[in-house]
Amino acid sequence: MRRKSNQLVSSQACTSEIRNECEKHDKQNFPLKYSIRDKFEKLCGFSPSDLSSFHKFTALLYRPADSASLGVARALFGLCMVLDVVEERELADVDIKWGDPRDCHFPLIHGMKPPSLPWMILIYTIMWIGAFGIMLGFRFKLACACFVIPYWYIFLLDKSYWNNHTYLYGIVAVLFWGTEANKYLALDARRWKGTKSTVPLWNYFILKFQFFALYFLAGLKKSGTEWLSGYAMTNLSTHWVFSPFKLFLTTEQTDFFIVHWFGFIFDLTVGFWMLFDKTRIPAMIFCTAFHLMNSRLFSIGMFPYVCLATMPLFCSPDWPRSNEVDRETRENEENLIKARRSAINCKSIKDASCKSIKVTKKQKFVVSLLLFHVFLQFFLPYSHFITMGYNNWVPGMYGYSWDMMVHVWDTILVVIKVHDNLSNQDRYLDPNAWVQSDRWEKHGDMARQYAFCLRDNLIEQESQLFDKNRQRDRKSKWTRLSSNLSIYIDVWCSLNGRFQQRMFDPSVDLLTADWHPLKPISYLMPLLSQYNSYRYKLEEIQQHVYTWSNDTDVLFVADFPGMHLDNYITKNLTNVTLTVLEGEVTYSDEKEENGIVVSKGASIPIETGQFHKVKTTSGYPACYMYTYTNRNKEQSDVDGIMEQEESREDLSISREINYKIDAWTRSLNHIANAFFYLVYDVPMIRRVQTNK
Repeated sequence: MRRKSNQLVSSQACTSEIRNECEKHDKQNFPLKYSIRDKFEKLCGFSPSDLSSFHKFTALLYRPADSASLGVARALFGLCMVLDVVEERELADVDIKWGDPRDCHFPLIHGMKPPSLPWMILIYTIMWIGAFGIMLGFRFKLACACFVIPYWYIFLLDKSYWNNHTYLYGIVAVLFWGTEANKYLALDARRWKGTKSTVPLWNYFILKFQFFALYFLAGLKKSGTEWLSGYAMTNLSTHWVFSPFKLFLTTEQTDFFIVHWFGFIFDLTVGFWMLFDKTRIPAMIFCTAFHLMNSRLFSIGMFPYVCLATMPLFCSPDWPRSNEVDRETRENEENLIKARRSAINCKSIKDASCKSIKVTKKQKFVVSLLLFHVFLQFFLPYSHFITMGYNNWVPGMYGYSWDMMVHVWDTILVVIKVHDNLSNQDRYLDPNAWVQSDRWEKHGDMARQYAFCLRDNLIEQESQLFDKNRQRDRKSKWTRLSSNLSIYIDVWCSLNGRFQQRMFDPSVDLLTADWHPLKPISYLMPLLSQYNSYRYKLEEIQQHVYTWSNDTDVLFVADFPGMHLDNYITKNLTNVTLTVLEGEVTYSDEKEENGIVVSKGASIPIETGQFHKVKTTSGYPACYMYTYTNRNKEQSDVDGIMEQEESREDLSISREINYKIDAWTRSLNHIANAFFYLVYDVPMIRRVQTNK
């Protein structure tokens, strides 16, 4: 190592003289320019001249940097992925997630079908092995391939499981695949002792950019009025992690100032603070606290820990090293780098040593790919004007938009009507039938996919039931469901504290509805944004209703002209009243079939234990509210307190460790069962999902 250091020193002797002469020449003739350049270089780590041409920019990104910090980040990221495959990718519950061939999934590419359970477990196993390889730095390129390819395949199989951090993991894994992150803290580094301990600077640049973009774009997405007005994450501050803030702030103030405004400022600026030496340590302290709080607030898997694991990428590349010999070598390498940079910038001395560092076409191609990735990451979150078929009331799919926690949905009613066109009969389905996620309810493309899945399952199931009944009783009066079906889906939900309103046109048959990824959804009902300002009044009304008693509550509804809401009020609710806030409606029930007109400001009592219909008769959307007394609310509050106490207990390390051990045990059992099935044809036992 010392011999290498001496060679580095001797090899730069002539170049050092040239560098000193260049610096002396610049100081004498351009003192102000030299001072600005020196400060810029000290602050940013590179000279402005490095950005003066694509050639010099390529040379900058291929400047050697210590591989230590990159190796640590790779190992920690791999560890997070090892845990993520078991938990959030659900290898532990793969039999429930992928075991039933009738379950409805929502692939990005229509027509994609998941393989059978044994082969799915094999795909998960390959991905898990790849995660171990990334963590250990063993056969690194092969390990990345084993992880990335299955990961993105599973990602494309079901949009309903997409999250921003799910997308982030896949991107970061691809970026690591292209780096030389196996030169430190890796088994590969031990096998290749002759390999240089440096990596091209772009290895750090592209990963730091990805996490900078994560924060910055999340901040930009929070710059809208929906977030800054405090409507997105209401009552989040009731969680115990905000207890220190509530020593001097109310719950509402904590929600507004800490959750919304501080969250916006933090996301928008923390990436910049992490880039500079003087602000990095305070930024990392805030960042650590932020992610640890998120790990307690939300069920987002390993996302906070991935962000914590990759924070050291923003530090000096050599921070993990402590060996003096290594430090001496690094100093000599840095001197050589500076000498080369000065030689490139030197214009006055005609010497062969002052020529530019040679840049190959391959290096330029790699840098071009990196710049394209940078462009793509800034373009995709705002590309929803192209992929309009995936938009709903807000643009884009929840996956690569970085609009984390900006949109909060509250769904109260989902009605699925199956109409048999031959028998002219209607049937109603449980919205949880053959599906494990409710994400589809808010996306028109997934609602349509769900309708087709329901049709196929219903026809198959009814055919099987008919055959069984025919064997028992050939004269059965049971009516067989035909294959000529229409499916209508009516979803009622609220976005960020607005009125509850329907999302899709309930009169449109989703099996025949027109849909295209590049065209707006034809059956999507518009958001009633003209009543956005009503949210202030809704909050006032809600607080007023809460003062009536501890058991009173209110529900706000808006509907379109000519449409009606069929509703059933359970007998657990008492003192139910319908009050019209805007427009005019007609109320009818099983006893009052003729209908009662209810105008703006008027109220009418509602009888419970029966269906009733509220039809909008005004020429513009009507808004109304239900006020009621819930006798079960007191017990619900007690249950809620118990759940909070249980959630605090669940934070104990022992419980989390026991959960992880159980998940790992199930994962290994799944792998063993799949192996014996595929090799020895031993039947597999799988669990089934119970009703919610």
